[in-house]
Amino acid sequence: MRRFCLVCAIGITISAFVGLAQPTPGGGPYKVSKTVKVGGVGTFDTVLADTVGRRLYIPRKNPGRIMVFNLDTLEPVGEIPDAAANGAVVDSKSGHGFASSKPVVMWDTKTLKTIKTIEVQGGPDAILFDPFNERVYIFSHTSPHATAINAVDGSVVGTLDLGGMPEQAVTDGKGHVYVDIRDTDKVAVIDAKTLTVSAQYGLGGKGGRCSGLAIDVKNQILFAGCREPQTMVMLSAVDGKILNALPIGSGVDSAIFNPRTMETYSAQVDGTLTIIKEKSPTTFVVEQTLQTKESAKQMAWDDKTNRILLIAADYDPAPAPPAGKAAGRGPMVAGSFSILVVTK
Repeated sequence: MRRFCLVCAIGITISAFVGLAQPTPGGGPYKVSKTVKVGGVGTFDTVLADTVGRRLYIPRKNPGRIMVFNLDTLEPVGEIPDAAANGAVVDSKSGHGFASSKPVVMWDTKTLKTIKTIEVQGGPDAILFDPFNERVYIFSHTSPHATAINAVDGSVVGTLDLGGMPEQAVTDGKGHVYVDIRDTDKVAVIDAKTLTVSAQYGLGGKGGRCSGLAIDVKNQILFAGCREPQTMVMLSAVDGKILNALPIGSGVDSAIFNPRTMETYSAQVDGTLTIIKEKSPTTFVVEQTLQTKESAKQMAWDDKTNRILLIAADYDPAPAPPAGKAAGRGPMVAGSFSILVVTK
């Protein structure tokens, strides 16, 4: 989730992949309707929309804290200090929030005050709340790859090995958790009741280095956003059968399914938002490729207002890399960190 990849071989990769065409920019219903510059120093990774509590959580590092905004106005309402995290989740039932920091920070969602910190192993990265049994999953690129925490009291339920480096995870709310495994090009299936891996779905070469995952719960379809090749792979959540694959932008890092419109959104570091329409459980099309802003690779969806919220910043030119090394990313321009609002 944390890695930037501004690879410029999009055309070669996609055209070589079973003749898929490039996604066509523009020409659709979505637009960037507002950009709110909120500033603040430090790096960023993910964003969480608490649509019940009407708050927006954005973890920042260097220094570590979680910026909290009013979800409706995008005005700041506070910060959760000492939380150098990549992600955050909220359990509306217990009123507890959790950050994928080390140690994990648990807070009261009403007061934003820290309740406790929870020691975990590995290197916390992605995070998921599963309402099925009120557990928080902390994912790590190193073993143990997943730690399950009771959202009510913050106790560690157990850990498990996923066979590789986990990225985005989703739940069907019925006892199954699905996780992108980036380095094995698979989707791991976790049995939430037994806290065991019940299956590993391979992508059959249709996608690789996947970092985004979304789910259509009703039709039991997974949408895996992949980087090599740059595709969205649709597969059955029941048995892993590949249904289709469509081209997306470069450097996908998040995916969300909108059950109202039957659309899947994927956000890419190259500044594109790809919208894929599910016309039927077996028919999918690229509906639109919206130009957003370079670095806008993470997003949240407000299901009450149907807004997509992306986070991004401006960067100065990168210094010349050492011989034989790829160019990196320049320093963030001071005060440029922004929230982009996408609407129809």
